[in-house]
Amino acid sequence: MKRILMILGLMLLMVQPAVATTVAGVKLSDKVEIGGEQLQLNGYGIRKKFFFKIYIGSLYTARKASSSSQVLADNGGKLIRMDFLYSKVDKQKIVDGFAEGIENNTPKLRNDPAVTQFLGWFNADFVEGDQVDLAVDKNNHVSVSHNGRQLGSIQSANLARAILLIYLGEDPADDDMKEGMLGLD
Repeated sequence: MKRILMILGLMLLMVQPAVATTVAGVKLSDKVEIGGEQLQLNGYGIRKKFFFKIYIGSLYTARKASSSSQVLADNGGKLIRMDFLYSKVDKQKIVDGFAEGIENNTPKLRNDPAVTQFLGWFNADFVEGDQVDLAVDKNNHVSVSHNGRQLGSIQSANLARAILLIYLGEDPADDDMKEGMLGLD
């Protein structure tokens, strides 16, 4: 009887769901679904400006990746999730940050119509507790949501790459966050 109970106990331990990772008081999902595809948390980092924590940037991928080139080469879906920690970030600062990231990593796309459309989707400030998802499915369909509300979507391989390079490019928004997203820290 003890043996049966011990085996049942071990089986229960094996089927329990994984505990979500908590960072700066925010629970990060271990898995998300994008376009019917299961993505796993690849890594995360905190975007800091001076000594202020602005948001947690989490990267979800279909397969584990430890380099930018692996993320870009993988034809599976990807999600960058921004969980805001700072009391209020003006929408224009976010738009300017995205534009600067695109300029720094994919300057040829600065006037691309898809980039212009993407930058126009952001119409509200971000406050502590807000969540912004930048999703790229396996067909390079980009969609953006703010607290679950769809802001826009477009099919564009160039925009999909540009968004990923804002965080994972040669000149990322934050070097420490890039390393965290790639699971290197």
